[in-house]
Amino acid sequence: MPAARDPLPRSASVVIIGGGVIGTSCAFHLAEAGVRDVVLTERAELGSGSSSRAAGGVRAQFSDVINVRLAQRSLSAFAEFDRRPGSEIGFHQVGYLFVLTREEDLEVFERGVALQRELGVPSRIVEPALVRELCPLLRVDDVLAGAFSPSDGHATPDSVVQGYATGARALGAHLRNRCEVVDIAVQEGEIRAVVTRSGTIETGIVVCAAGAWSRACGELVGVDLPVTPLRRQVLFTESMPELPPRLPMTIDFATSFYFHREGPGVLMGMPAPGEQPGFTAEETEGWVPALLEVAERRAPALARIGIKGSWSGFYEMTPDHNALIGEAPGIERFLYATGFSGHGFLQAPAVGEVIRDLVLGREPFLDVSPLSVERFARPDALRPEFNVI
Repeated sequence: MPAARDPLPRSASVVIIGGGVIGTSCAFHLAEAGVRDVVLTERAELGSGSSSRAAGGVRAQFSDVINVRLAQRSLSAFAEFDRRPGSEIGFHQVGYLFVLTREEDLEVFERGVALQRELGVPSRIVEPALVRELCPLLRVDDVLAGAFSPSDGHATPDSVVQGYATGARALGAHLRNRCEVVDIAVQEGEIRAVVTRSGTIETGIVVCAAGAWSRACGELVGVDLPVTPLRRQVLFTESMPELPPRLPMTIDFATSFYFHREGPGVLMGMPAPGEQPGFTAEETEGWVPALLEVAERRAPALARIGIKGSWSGFYEMTPDHNALIGEAPGIERFLYATGFSGHGFLQAPAVGEVIRDLVLGREPFLDVSPLSVERFARPDALRPEFNVI
């Protein structure tokens, strides 16, 4: 089994740049398909970027049909993860509850639920009384309705990353930590090699799965991947003995305040007021009072429990809040899977399948061509995703 201290392979059929949940999923699915010389390079540690700081929510409640189908496929994979690749990931299908307080949001969610139900998602619009029953922590005096699907839930991001990594290694893939890519050699529009600080890997295929750092990766081959980092921060509370055993992942949509059960306590987060794009990772002191102010209005018990810890990480945002998946024009065999705008963790299993098939020249289970980077050259081709937190 290859380990980080092994010599860097001199060549590979495929080099994956980025060791988060998307990259490790791609590595696993390629290795499982019989590609024996897959190499994944990670600039730090596996999952140390956005993946290790994801909130862990998994859902199929989206407004875009492609996102719904990617999520459905991924939910099925999460449910079977203990068998394939074979790891426990703390998958809890306790449901996802969107709390709606604005008429304009309710109208959009009603359309979204209609689409989801057509595609087989068991989502529904629920009355305020049921919103409160589903999540007893909530105040619902100003709530118009909720959107709920019982098949959604949450899992442990780092366990998914390590599960895919272990599975990929067992199938012969080489995953290399602390191996930063500094260049990609291109000749006459074809990839020749990936240059890292640890050595050069000859290859004809590269997959960019670099998350918030993808724009710099694309620049190495002259491809503009419009991905912008946006900081997100999360708190963990002390133990709350009164928590219901099946607390859904709950989102106050108007403020993007969210929370779900995390062990004996709660994980909760919200965008910091006035947050600007960039690679600022330090936590903002003023963010905590702003979050607790919203919590006091929506779920008062959460504003009064002790804080156990916190962290900050990055969303990888695109202009229309939809992913970039495809093969770059002009550079043969430069593929990308990035820009998930907060949805990369929950879509990772399905995206790994799609990239596998694109690499192998097979037709994926879903046509993702509308998610190509080329859509940004045509305003009418943009696919804005509404259900973003």
